[in-house]
Amino acid sequence: MRQSMTGFASVQGAAFGLAWVWDLRGVNGKGLDLRLRLPDWVEGLEAQVRALAAKALVRGNVQIGLRLTSDGGDGALRLDEGQLTAVLDAMSRIEAEAMERGLSLAPSTAAEVVGLRGVLTSEAAEVDQDALRNMLVADFSRALDAFIGMRQSEGAALADIVMRQLAEIESLVTEAEAAIAARADAQVLRFRTQLARVTDNVDGIDEARIAQELALIAVKSDVTEEIDRLRAHIGAARDLMATEGAIGRKLDFLCQEFNREANTLCSKSGDTELTRIGLSLKTAIDQMREQIQNVE
Repeated sequence: MRQSMTGFASVQGAAFGLAWVWDLRGVNGKGLDLRLRLPDWVEGLEAQVRALAAKALVRGNVQIGLRLTSDGGDGALRLDEGQLTAVLDAMSRIEAEAMERGLSLAPSTAAEVVGLRGVLTSEAAEVDQDALRNMLVADFSRALDAFIGMRQSEGAALADIVMRQLAEIESLVTEAEAAIAARADAQVLRFRTQLARVTDNVDGIDEARIAQELALIAVKSDVTEEIDRLRAHIGAARDLMATEGAIGRKLDFLCQEFNREANTLCSKSGDTELTRIGLSLKTAIDQMREQIQNVE
């Protein structure tokens, strides 16, 4: 199923006198960038969370956060007075040394101090680390499923938009073909005018040279290959949209190829109507590319 790279999910849980909230937020990115903010006193948690996320996600910048607090139960978390004193003494020495060297340090907040290892600890006798980690991982899996579900919902909407844009591009290509056929008579007249300009100004011109000039004029105005490639790109994009897995980067590359053909079509048009269609094509392609930037 198609996925967007944007999404959000939040799951709450509680046990052992603790309460927690998992938050996942995602935006688009070239690859997969996982940014985790987890309590470091739950041993082995980060490795498991990172492995689960990397297995389920392919692209996107994803922030994963866990807020773990006491739910009011007795002894779930405690402030280690000795560790707190040691931390504050160390901070005082660091600040004094910085001042001697003419350095200015930003003030630390209470939340930052509490978040340092060992300042706020769990009661080992009452909290089974393995059991707690297993519960946290289980709730993370639920949050990850919800996150993926939201990405899939947005991905389905994106797929509908992209398919409509492909249909618009295809309609414009059909218009371009009709404009090419309509300009045929005018093109013949223009060739004759250009040829007359050459023959009227050159005595004894070589017929082979005339043929070469005519061929060059024809090549410069022929957009058949561009139309054929545009139709091929439309087919390739639709095939990609029907496949499973991450396709965003391939679609982005296709958009570059779409733009290349549309630019060439405009430069070769030599016709007001065909130029208008070419510019409309470029606009439709740019709009599609904006949507594709968010496809996983």
